[in-house]
Amino acid sequence: MNLAPEDYPDIVQNLERLAKKEGYTKIFAKIPEKYSGPFEQAGYITEAYVPGLFRGGEGAGFLGYYLDGKRQKPENRSLLCKVLATARSKAKTRPRDYSSQHYRISRMGVSDADDMAKLYSLVFDSYPFPVFDPGYLKKTMQKNVLYFGVRYEGELVGLASAETDMNSLSAEMSDFATLPSHRGKGMAGILLDQISRKTGEMGIITLFSIARAASFGMNITFARAGYEFAGTLVNNTHIAGRMESMNVWYKPC
Repeated sequence: MNLAPEDYPDIVQNLERLAKKEGYTKIFAKIPEKYSGPFEQAGYITEAYVPGLFRGGEGAGFLGYYLDGKRQKPENRSLLCKVLATARSKAKTRPRDYSSQHYRISRMGVSDADDMAKLYSLVFDSYPFPVFDPGYLKKTMQKNVLYFGVRYEGELVGLASAETDMNSLSAEMSDFATLPSHRGKGMAGILLDQISRKTGEMGIITLFSIARAASFGMNITFARAGYEFAGTLVNNTHIAGRMESMNVWYKPC
């Protein structure tokens, strides 16, 4: 996720050794472009590429190494193609009007952690990070993650985050969740806009996201917000109770 130069290039062999020992079927690596050589020589495939991810200059490769060929083949390829085509076709359209006076958007603090954990547990059957744990949420927001939420008549109904990296001046837009009863109101787009404004004030140069490739809503949200498609990470993330492919989107601030 964040390559330490002192671990390079030995990390390439160390990752494969660990994966075989533990029975893993895929290794994911997000690395600066200049370090890609030994990874590619070892059999890694660049599944997505984000230009300017590191301080607006060097690009980043999102690489995958498959230890089981079955993992490399998405079962729902036709659906993934349809989702991406739909998102691109709606890139210049406007989302639904979001004007209800009952909704309030604000930045989340440690006092909101219990409500946040509850919302994530209601929306997702599984998640790649322990967002169901209020302690984890408090720890991340005190470190480098910004959370914004939407409340409806006091109840938390929508969330999103930005994991900021001031070394690379980039931020990953993530952890979008909306209660089913409040979907279809453009909430994700509004949250994305609010977080983008805040990261811009912080001096962030590049925004990116790893979104569920089978989600019409999230891919359309990023396309409408001016994000560019960077590639698909096949069978990459265990989320919502199953392994799913993920689309990478990016946008220079």
